[in-house]
Amino acid sequence: MTRVIMHGCNGKMGQTISGLAAADEEIEIVAGVDTYDAGKNPYPVFQTIADCDVAADAVIDFSAAAAVDGLLAYCVEKQLPCVLCTTGLSEEQLARVKEASGKVAVLKSANMSLGINMLLKLLKDAAGILAPAGFDIEIVEKHHNQKVDAPSGTALALADSINEELNGSYEYVYDRSQVRQKRAPKEIGISAVRGGTIVGDHDVIFAGADEVVTFSHRAYSKAVFGKGAIQAAKFLAGKPAGMYDMSDVIEG
Repeated sequence: MTRVIMHGCNGKMGQTISGLAAADEEIEIVAGVDTYDAGKNPYPVFQTIADCDVAADAVIDFSAAAAVDGLLAYCVEKQLPCVLCTTGLSEEQLARVKEASGKVAVLKSANMSLGINMLLKLLKDAAGILAPAGFDIEIVEKHHNQKVDAPSGTALALADSINEELNGSYEYVYDRSQVRQKRAPKEIGISAVRGGTIVGDHDVIFAGADEVVTFSHRAYSKAVFGKGAIQAAKFLAGKPAGMYDMSDVIEG
């Protein structure tokens, strides 16, 4: 049995994971952290992670960027592995994540779904074949109207996977409205759409002369991310310090 602290327990993802964990005999949420407690959780809820005194094997984090610094400090102090899913972190925070991973196990992923993580691998093969043939690369991501960061962490992860295959030679372009010029050959355009209740859509477009290849992923519920986070927590519990990602979970 893996005992987990749910950091951001009253958010949509926190509640989704709470429901999934309740039906999983291999994991138990023993405490939650959120700025308020509506009394709807079967476990104690603390306003900050520093207040939590419940023993656990791992933390699953779906909170807000502002809460991540305190979370990292707590996990290092308690030697508690952390599945870090919050996006929109600053460069300074990303540096702190890397520093923390030298002292405790940290699994960071912009997207916890199995499909997206398989796509990250497929895109490397596609980029290696299509980019040298002159195909332009564009990423379009769509999310619900409550999402505050743009582009999504997943869109950036997809771009990074492609760019890694291309030796980091491509630049990311987020807005073409301020310039009037042709598209540069070595750029990855990233566009964000916000509206309605879209859970998460990502299209990666390779546009060549007279042909287009598109990789698409559609998430129809938050459960796909919750299931991945639970599997990640089971995997990470007991692991030595280091930086992990979903590819480690997939490969076992």
